[in-house]
Amino acid sequence: MAERRRNNQDSENGGIENEGREDRRKKRGEGRKSDRAKTEKDSEWQERVVQIRRVTKVVKGGKKLSFRAIVIVGNEKGMVGVGVGKAADVINAVKKGVVDGKKHLVKVPLTKNFSIPHPATADGGGARVMIRPASPGTGVIAGGAVRTVLELAGVKNILAKQLGSGNPLGNARATVTALASLRTFSEVAKMREIPIEQIYAQDKQV
Repeated sequence: MAERRRNNQDSENGGIENEGREDRRKKRGEGRKSDRAKTEKDSEWQERVVQIRRVTKVVKGGKKLSFRAIVIVGNEKGMVGVGVGKAADVINAVKKGVVDGKKHLVKVPLTKNFSIPHPATADGGGARVMIRPASPGTGVIAGGAVRTVLELAGVKNILAKQLGSGNPLGNARATVTALASLRTFSEVAKMREIPIEQIYAQDKQV
């Protein structure tokens, strides 16, 4: 009798251990899936450092050195943002810039030719940027930070020009502002309460 009880207890304990192992395996599998999903989401975003500058702050007892990084984040599918990060070393400054850029993302309406719907001009501090749509095969005709912003936004055919200051941060922010001001034909038709065909007809007449 005692041996039967021991065998029953051992079998019950073994069943409990097996259930515990299965639960652990399931949790590990779920954790791996979540990690894979996170890495896939992170892999969609591209980061480019436009400028890294060493800045000093005068404090009591001397000067405090730090680094400022301007980072542009985009997924090349119509989402782009400009971020600025400051830290005591370059790596942390870039990380902070990436986080700041993802907080200030802008959605860009792209056409079938990977261009923009209409011309736009915007200011960013002392900088002023003009962007114009272009035909297929033109490429990204731009320079400096403007080119980086347009490429990470997914624009492949566009004409752009820096009209004001050459500051990379100002030009990047001006470009993002210009992209954020773009509107599609459907949005304009809805706002004006007219059929979208009428807007296409007016566009052809012009």
